[in-house]
Amino acid sequence: MDLISRHFLAVYFLFIAVHYASTAIGLNSRTSQSHIQYGEKGSATWWIRQVFNLFRGAILLICIARAFYPIDTWLGIIEPLYTPWVLSIGMLTMLVSLGFVSYSHAYMRQDWRSGIDHDNSRALLTQGPFARSRNPMFLAIMLGQLGLFLTLPSLFTLVCLLVGVVMMRAQAVKEEQALSELYGNEYQSYKAQVPRWLF
Repeated sequence: MDLISRHFLAVYFLFIAVHYASTAIGLNSRTSQSHIQYGEKGSATWWIRQVFNLFRGAILLICIARAFYPIDTWLGIIEPLYTPWVLSIGMLTMLVSLGFVSYSHAYMRQDWRSGIDHDNSRALLTQGPFARSRNPMFLAIMLGQLGLFLTLPSLFTLVCLLVGVVMMRAQAVKEEQALSELYGNEYQSYKAQVPRWLF
């Protein structure tokens, strides 16, 4: 199971990197506009993006390296959790997360944005995954981060999980503030009916 989980993580995060990049490039080609918004340089959303990219890059590099080199001692492996059952649950959790992310991407289609877009010409999405949570994509990503921790239980992935949750929550607050300004009463009504997460 150890060997399977190592290769699973390397392939999984390579796939995520290719999927994310190709989705952004494809949408840019179709709509002639960037669907990735960093925010003003030095702003809170800009820093959130920098931290997220830093950890995403580190995770990708470490997961690929683990498939070829014995670097686990540097990651602070949590031995009691490093069992076949926990690793299996982690991989399953990551696959479920990927399914939710893919579903949300497909549902949003060209309306997908990464970051805050100040264009309010598009209809506010309130159905599908958005009927149960105001931030379904962030929920799916956090589920994936939990899955990563279980697939590679270590101090490194624990830090990734904690930082990821903090960043996702901070970004959700910023995006909801922006949506409230863009859509006014329509968003306030939606916000009153649908929870930020699930409860």
